Amino acid sequence: SSQKKFDEIKKANQAAAKKLVEDQFSSSSEDDDEDAEAKQGKILAKTFTIYTSQTDGDASELERTRQYMNEAFQSGAMTCLICIASVKRNQAVWSCCGCFCIFHLVCIQKWAKDSLFLVSSLTDDDFGKKDYPWPCPKCRFEYKRSETPSKYYCYCGKVENPTLDPWLVPHSCGQICEREFKPSCGHKCLLLCHPGPCPPCPKMVTTTCHCKKAKPVPRRCSAKEWSCRLPCGRTLLCGQHACENACHAGDCQPCPRVSKQRCICGRQTAERLCASPQWQCAQVCGKHLPCGNHTCEQVCHAGPCGDCPRSGKRSCPCGKSKFTLPCTEDVSTCGDSCDKVLECGIHKCSQRCHRGPCEICRQEVEKQCRCGKHTKRMPCHKPYLCETKCTKIRDCQKHQCRRKCCSGNCPPCDQVCGRTLGCRNHKCPSGCHRGSCNPCPETVDVKCNCGKTVMKVPCGRERTIRPPKCKQLCSRPPTCHHSTQEKHYCHFGQCPPCRQSCQKTLTCGHLCPVSCHDEALVKQTGLHQSAGPWEQPSEPAFIQTALPCPPCQVPIPVECFGQHEVSPLPCHSASPYSCKRFCGRLLDCQNHTCMKECHRVTKLNSTTDGKKVGPECSQCEEECTKPRPSGCPHRCVLPCHPGDCPPCLQMLKIKCHCKLSILYIECLKLTCADLKEKELLISCKNQCPKELPCGHRCKEICHSGSCPMNCSQKVKLRCLCKRLKKEIQCSKIQEGQVSLECDALCKEMKRKASEIKEAEAKAAVEEEKRRQQAELEAFENRLKGRRKNKRRKDEVEVEQSSWQKYKNLIMLPVFGVAVVMV
Repeated sequence: SSQKKFDEIKKANQAAAKKLVEDQFSSSSEDDDEDAEAKQGKILAKTFTIYTSQTDGDASELERTRQYMNEAFQSGAMTCLICIASVKRNQAVWSCCGCFCIFHLVCIQKWAKDSLFLVSSLTDDDFGKKDYPWPCPKCRFEYKRSETPSKYYCYCGKVENPTLDPWLVPHSCGQICEREFKPSCGHKCLLLCHPGPCPPCPKMVTTTCHCKKAKPVPRRCSAKEWSCRLPCGRTLLCGQHACENACHAGDCQPCPRVSKQRCICGRQTAERLCASPQWQCAQVCGKHLPCGNHTCEQVCHAGPCGDCPRSGKRSCPCGKSKFTLPCTEDVSTCGDSCDKVLECGIHKCSQRCHRGPCEICRQEVEKQCRCGKHTKRMPCHKPYLCETKCTKIRDCQKHQCRRKCCSGNCPPCDQVCGRTLGCRNHKCPSGCHRGSCNPCPETVDVKCNCGKTVMKVPCGRERTIRPPKCKQLCSRPPTCHHSTQEKHYCHFGQCPPCRQSCQKTLTCGHLCPVSCHDEALVKQTGLHQSAGPWEQPSEPAFIQTALPCPPCQVPIPVECFGQHEVSPLPCHSASPYSCKRFCGRLLDCQNHTCMKECHRVTKLNSTTDGKKVGPECSQCEEECTKPRPSGCPHRCVLPCHPGDCPPCLQMLKIKCHCKLSILYIECLKLTCADLKEKELLISCKNQCPKELPCGHRCKEICHSGSCPMNCSQKVKLRCLCKRLKKEIQCSKIQEGQVSLECDALCKEMKRKASEIKEAEAKAAVEEEKRRQQAELEAFENRLKGRRKNKRRKDEVEVEQSSWQKYKNLIMLPVFGVAVVMV
């Protein structure tokens, strides 16, 4: 356990040392502070936007609210007075509606619980049954038991557990506040959810002055009550004079004039303020009462004096007997015992009916002392207190009562508490009490390094809170070679490293442009060797030392070896270089370029072109890649060379136009010939074997393209009935220029043939009818049951039709005519 505790302390010390080094030697956080201030300004502007839009940009009434919001942003400014700790952005809080002080939700719940317990335990016999209030730790504003906070709400109370948003005020929901203004005017707050009190109402209303004499004018709702400065003129309470004060709010002041006024009874007259016309003199009335025997004993009064107080029924001094006597006679005693209860409240007066007060109780009784520990026989009117001192602990739970003969209800402790408060600077001045002491009411000034910026914080927070940000410039002298220090704000500890340009002259003649490096932090290594593997490595040490200027980085334009580009290079490394591109110089073949990576080239002659190939360039080993004549499929027989290629003398093996013969032609003749000559060279000089669309063979010699359509072969043309025929050229038939029509004989033969077909159709119909009739008769005969007719076959003679009789005679001449036409 001791080793574990030692390790924890060691780690804590190392972390503290590391933080100290970072705080001392780290760069200034001015940029971060400026960014935070800019962000804070944007959030404030966003919060005040709706309000300032109603006031035409006037934000003078928002200073108090702005102060609360700045405290909410500033680290350590918001302090819980109960635990004396900072209120962080992600902690649940509660805000008092009286002083708007912010406390941790857990702290205020514990405070309310302890306060209720303490008050009820001291004052309530039935402990915990009465609803006692609990006070705010700062302003002592009282809250009911039911108002004890149990949940975390935003400032306006709309959102429970508001989410943490870096672009909103801490503990804000970001919605419009909408709390009613105080004093209430009917309008609601227009700011976004915010800490502190709401600003005055910015709405414009039309209102008149206090005395209602001036015309209504538009004014801010928060300043709607105004005075026209004219005399008020309202009748005062005296009913005689008018108010001479300037237009004012509320009731008029009492009349300041003096006048002579009579008292209530009217006997005396005195000069008095007009505002108090009724007064009493010191004289007794003295008027005779209605009885005529006595006078009024009242001091200066108004109205009738009333009846005589000695008239009517009167009782004896003990009150047991009543008598009706004249007002001039006194009532006598009745002679019975008095029996009035004495001052002791236990015994009665044993004397006879008497005038005046009863005497003290003189009966002896057994009395018990106040603490209840002793008894004694003594007169009833005397109190009995013993000498025993109370040993009970008072309400502070620290000191004994020590009061003689205490009844048990010990008084509160009268000693001073004297306990050290949470601030660790002062002691509690209150009376000795139970529970936590009230927060320290003192405040402490926390100053910046120069002492010009002061921030008041609760006592005890000065040891943990960050000093205020001072806007004054640091006045310390520079520690580097510069004559003046870079401007930065007031701070504690060492100044941040100088960020000005070094401006020392380098060997190349340029000025050093980097930041000042006279006090650079350098990590020291290898100073301490560990004694063994059990020893933990120590944290690295940093020292401040002056570093040499870095190499010059001024860009110098430098050309590459192959003169392809000019690039800016740092001054310390400015020399010709290889750009990693291809060399690109034209080789001796005049067709290709050097493909080596950009390299240095030796100039053979200083007057020659700088782009000419050098001995370091590569040699061309490629074949000739110059374009060949159109139609030549062969390569140049020479290697890559300058100038034109020699003519091609190789033979080409080519099929003729008709694709039937193979021809051998010299390549040069074919590539140099025009279209007509190529047509003759490729032709085999035989008849074209292609077939025309009409079905005949082309009559032309071997040719390219499609065959001509003018077929000259003779073909026979017939009429529609095939009887007439005629020979005509094929091309004319294809063009549709010639046709052969039927003559009169052809038409006559067509007519006879159609008549024969009609006759045959008619005969076929009649034959079908006869067959059906025969079948019907045979069926009827079978139904009649004639067995004889069934055994023998019916011989029915069918009569031949006219077509069957004469068809041979008709068809023979027709066939004869057809044969003759063919």
